[in-house]
Amino acid sequence: MANTYSTLYIHIVFAVKGRANLMAKSWREELYKYITGIVTNKGQKMMAVNGVEDHIHILVSITPSCNMSDLVRDIKTSSSKWVNDKRLVAGKFEWQTGFGAFSVGTSNLDMIVKYILNQENHHRIKTFKTEYVGLLNAYQIDFKAEYIFDDYGVAPTGLAGG
Repeated sequence: MANTYSTLYIHIVFAVKGRANLMAKSWREELYKYITGIVTNKGQKMMAVNGVEDHIHILVSITPSCNMSDLVRDIKTSSSKWVNDKRLVAGKFEWQTGFGAFSVGTSNLDMIVKYILNQENHHRIKTFKTEYVGLLNAYQIDFKAEYIFDDYGVAPTGLAGG
């Protein structure tokens, strides 16, 4: 649309199904390049992508017409097919249902990029569970813990309890 100007940054986080440690370091960079291609082909801009064995962080600059759920669905569907077609894991690779999407202001952009690119060091001291619940609480997102951490056995408490 003519005369429409925007700066919309979204930090997306999602996990491997069952939080399994399936994303080997040996092929993660290739996966990130593939995901960057998906984002670019959807008319959006990749700002940063990184993760560890059990989850991924993606920072995108999106247009106002971007449907976030469709974008994440396309990323998950295409990238899981890519992993399976290349037989990079024993058995079937799948992403867990759902995702976190957190808006990022321009003033915090550099900090979030550094945070995403520093995932390996970050997760030497903090679990994904702690990180994700921290993000949900920091962004004041009401959530039902039984829907995000059933594989951990004990559900953490969210803003709505759970």
